[in-house]
Amino acid sequence: MNLIQQHFPNLSDLQVQQFAALERLYPEWNEKINLISRKDIENLEEHHLLHSLAIAKVLTFREGTKILDVGTGGGFPGIPLAIMFPECQFTLIDSIGKKIRVAQDIADKTGLTNTECIQERAEEEKRQFDFVVSRAVMPLPDLVKLVRKNIHHEHRNAMPNGLIVLKGGNIDSEIHSFRRIAEVTDIHQFFPTDWFKEKHVIYLPL
Repeated sequence: MNLIQQHFPNLSDLQVQQFAALERLYPEWNEKINLISRKDIENLEEHHLLHSLAIAKVLTFREGTKILDVGTGGGFPGIPLAIMFPECQFTLIDSIGKKIRVAQDIADKTGLTNTECIQERAEEEKRQFDFVVSRAVMPLPDLVKLVRKNIHHEHRNAMPNGLIVLKGGNIDSEIHSFRRIAEVTDIHQFFPTDWFKEKHVIYLPL
C-alpha cells in the first residue's frame, strides 16, 4: 500500500482498506489460478495496481461515468479504478470464464458495489459507455474496431468519450493511423520508478 498511498494521498479509509484487501486476495487466488506470473505477483502493487491507476492520473472520472474494461483478465485495470472512483459504474468483460470468476470474487470480497464482471467477448457487448479501458489486450487498431460501437456520444467528463489503454514499449506503429487524435502520456512522469519507463497511457476520442 505504500506506493499507492504515496501517489494518491487523499484516499478514504475505506479505499485504503480495499487496496490492502487486493494485496491479500490476489496472491491467494494466484495460488489456485495463474493470473499473474509467480515471479511478478511479488510486484503486485507496482506492476498491476499502480499501473492500472495511471489512468486516474490522466482523467478523474466524474460521478455517474460508465466504464467498460475489455479483456480484464483478473480485474485490471477495472478493479483498482472501481476502488478509486466509487461513484462510477464499471463493467469488466473477458472471454475466459475462470478469470472473470476471480475478478467477481475479488470485487465481492473487496466490497465493491459498482462493478459487474461478465464472461463475454468484446464483439458480444452491445451496450454503450462513456469510456472503454484496457491493458495491452490487443493491437490498438483491432481494439478500436471492436469497441467503437460501445462509445456513447453524450459527454460528461473533461475529456470527450473514448478509449484509454495502457501500453508498454515502442508504440509508434500502433498509433500511426491515429497520430492526429491520439494523446500519449508517459506514466514515468507520475510514477518515477524504472519499471514505468516506456509505459504509456494512450487516449483516443472516439
